[in-house]
Amino acid sequence: MGFVMGIDAGSTTTKAVLLNGNAILAYDVRLTGVNPEETGKDLIFSLCSNAGISLDDLDCVVATGYGRASMSYANIKVSEITCHAKGAYFIDEKTRIVIDVGGQDSKVIALGEGGDVLDFYMNDKCAAGTGRFLEVMCSRLEMSYEEFVNAALSSRNPVKISSMCTVFAESEVVSLIAKGVEREDIAAGLCRSIVDRLSSMVRKLEARGRILMSGGVAKNRAIVKLLEEKLGERIKVPDEPQIVGALGAALIAKNKSENCC
Repeated sequence: MGFVMGIDAGSTTTKAVLLNGNAILAYDVRLTGVNPEETGKDLIFSLCSNAGISLDDLDCVVATGYGRASMSYANIKVSEITCHAKGAYFIDEKTRIVIDVGGQDSKVIALGEGGDVLDFYMNDKCAAGTGRFLEVMCSRLEMSYEEFVNAALSSRNPVKISSMCTVFAESEVVSLIAKGVEREDIAAGLCRSIVDRLSSMVRKLEARGRILMSGGVAKNRAIVKLLEEKLGERIKVPDEPQIVGALGAALIAKNKSENCC
């Protein structure tokens, strides 16, 4: 079985997964920066080098994500919806709903047997409820990301955040700070506002079954906990939730490798 690569060029981070058969040989996550194509090239070279293989050993490279169009070296370019579905199903074949929250967008995907996409909802019109939204709020609260998560988990009186627009929510946070509201209660309120949006998207799908969460925001323990409570379901978070899309792209590359040579 040959070597294949999946590249997920996101708006904030670029992820790559190197497969040999069904075995993950290596993966990495890097900031996308201003040149997605160069970032992708560097990732491919780095993963191949770490695995002790050359670029010529790659049978197929599949690109996904917002920056996939710029990946001139990719043999195939595939929608991130399809790739996240394939990656999630590979991790857990019982997955029927994928919640993916990245740097600039959020999406929920309903899966059928075999990991096929049945339906999906996507919010890519603004950064509301995404990793970027949380970064802005952490900065305004003068907290590191981990401090923000711990604060949200410790809150006893979460405030209501009425706006999900990053600009208006930031102004709301400034006003709450001026009123002397505890930072942990603001952090919890922000997390709850994100959870309300995500749970609404999940319910629109009218899907049932095991839920898997991917993307960088899946590492936010407060959001995962609140989302479980809101949906009344356990949520599976992979060991590295950011590479699910790249894993799916690599799996598609494996299936297409005979045609990519």
